[in-house]
Amino acid sequence: MWWFQQGLSFLPSALVIWTAAAFIFSYITAITLHHVDPALPYISDTGTVAPEKCLFGAMLNFAAVLCVATIYVRYKQVHALSPEGKCVLRLNRAGLVLGLLSCLGLSLVANFQKTTFFTVHICGAVLTFGMGSLYMFVQTVLSYQMQPKIHGKQIFWVRLLLVIWCAVSAFSMLTCSSLLYSGSFGTDIVQKLHWNPQDKGYVLHMITTAAEWSMSFSFFGFFLTYVRDFQKISLRVETSLHGLTLYDTVPCPINNERTHLLSRDF
Repeated sequence: MWWFQQGLSFLPSALVIWTAAAFIFSYITAITLHHVDPALPYISDTGTVAPEKCLFGAMLNFAAVLCVATIYVRYKQVHALSPEGKCVLRLNRAGLVLGLLSCLGLSLVANFQKTTFFTVHICGAVLTFGMGSLYMFVQTVLSYQMQPKIHGKQIFWVRLLLVIWCAVSAFSMLTCSSLLYSGSFGTDIVQKLHWNPQDKGYVLHMITTAAEWSMSFSFFGFFLTYVRDFQKISLRVETSLHGLTLYDTVPCPINNERTHLLSRDF
């Protein structure tokens, strides 16, 4: 059995691979068609102009679905491992809400381009990166509280380093983007897809885009830490019938069917 066939470990793997592929394919298409500059464009800039925006939107929408599934499985796993820890359960529920809000933001970023719906796009970006960062922090706290009884200390330290990486990137991006969009460097920055080293605010722009890519990589790394955990969990779906037909009859007890949510031969 391959490693990705164990439990549900394919979920975080597929999430990272698919999302990375969305970024790469959109970037290559945008560069080939000269829609953006090769040197560190904003991630969303690579999905602003057709045809790459169609690819970017479709792939990120599916990535959001994979992210919802991954976050839900993680929620169920922590809940099953710590059924009596009140603090853990509260943090786990908070993590679920934060994660789902981040997924919603990812879908908004995918479907509302920066140059067309700037306010909605920024709201989506704030949800994606802001709620996603808080989700990572909550899961790291959970990892701390679950070690060493549930898992070793190593995974906690790995996740803590990834959260610190994410926080440094987020601080850099927030600081530089606030200065860049303050109005001191012109009002057409929102629509600007091509930058020259001589342009005002070029350095701030490069730091902001580098921090955005760096923050995305920290997200990738964090979800990859779920792979080993997800090898030890599977979900089942239970079919409960209230009768042998679909006519309006008096309900009668029927043997329920319990099957794996996904086939073992996947």
